Amino acid sequence: MQIKSSELILNPDGSVYHLNLKPANISNDIIFVGDPDRVDNITQHFDRIDFTTHKREFKTTSGTYKGKRLTVMSTGIGPDNIDIVLNELDALVNIDLETRTIKKNHTALNIIRIGTSGSLQKDIPVDSFLMSTYGLDINGMLRSYVVDSISHPTLENAFVAHTHWSDKKCFPLIVANSKALEQKLSSDIIYKGMTATAGGFYGPQGRVLRLQIQDPALNNKIDSFNHDGVRVTNLEMETSAIYGLSKLLGHQACSMNAIIANRPLGEFSKDPGKVVSELIVYTLNKLVS
Repeated sequence: MQIKSSELILNPDGSVYHLNLKPANISNDIIFVGDPDRVDNITQHFDRIDFTTHKREFKTTSGTYKGKRLTVMSTGIGPDNIDIVLNELDALVNIDLETRTIKKNHTALNIIRIGTSGSLQKDIPVDSFLMSTYGLDINGMLRSYVVDSISHPTLENAFVAHTHWSDKKCFPLIVANSKALEQKLSSDIIYKGMTATAGGFYGPQGRVLRLQIQDPALNNKIDSFNHDGVRVTNLEMETSAIYGLSKLLGHQACSMNAIIANRPLGEFSKDPGKVVSELIVYTLNKLVS
């Protein structure tokens, strides 16, 4: 069945609408960053750059690192942006853009997020690296899709009970990372844990400026959650959306976090750029090892 032009929007040159990309422009191994400026921080290590484009907050560069073709893409901030990026990337590899039909043979992408995050646990220090074993969706974006096949009801129900989650909010969803990518990117220096993904930076993450928030104690409840050794280690705005859409679309995903703040200790990195740069080099070398 042909997908309508109102559902799969293409630019006049045939590229996907928001990302401004054609299938040949990307590799099967894609690194996500939030900030467009961070794309160059990664691709400066490349042996060669073959392609680059920039539209809105979405900057994409493809090239090779130690002989391996990689794509680096900025997604902007938040789960709503991830919804755009993942669906359009999947369309590039799994939909024939000329006929607007789904391809018979599925292509799986490897998606690795390199981002900054704040630790919610005292024992995960500033300037460390953390891998998200699970993404905890507390923003609701994924609930627009049929998600029963990727959820973890036991963990989700335990979290809801522990936090006395408001029934006026979307029910939390927990999605696992790619175990294949976890194995590839792991080492003795990597902390691991469940990453909570909020839908905003201030109220949704418990920050108070001039507005009261629905549950002032929520961060403490999240910090203290522990179910069979699974605890929430950090809070950011993209991981669960990446994990959920990747699982649903048949892609592999893993999120790598540079810990630049420790919220229970009130500490912030003295040189956040340095820890991000170190995580970039670490991840690149793991991808080609």
